[in-house]
Amino acid sequence: MDILDQNQVNEQQINAQNNTTMTSLPPKTWLVEAILATVFCCMPFGIAGIVYAAKVEPYYVSGKIIEAQLASSNAKKWTLIGVGVAILGWILYFAFFASIFAAMYSNMD
Repeated sequence: MDILDQNQVNEQQINAQNNTTMTSLPPKTWLVEAILATVFCCMPFGIAGIVYAAKVEPYYVSGKIIEAQLASSNAKKWTLIGVGVAILGWILYFAFFASIFAAMYSNMD
């Protein structure tokens, strides 16, 4: 195989790789969800979700598909942790005040 044939093979491999990269769907960024989790739920975990969500698209555009998928899964993880912590916090908040009201009304009898 001479040098010209080797260059053609290399170009074909690069083109095949680029075609598979561009035809695959980009991973979900979770940016909107992370912003909502930051504003309405738990700020520290939501900010971590935003940081990872902001990395998904640049990684995908630059051809780093694995890194984009990893950033997407990390954004999802931190966003859902923020929502979960907020839900748990609200449950504990209402349970605390329900127990206080129950104690107040039980002492009135």
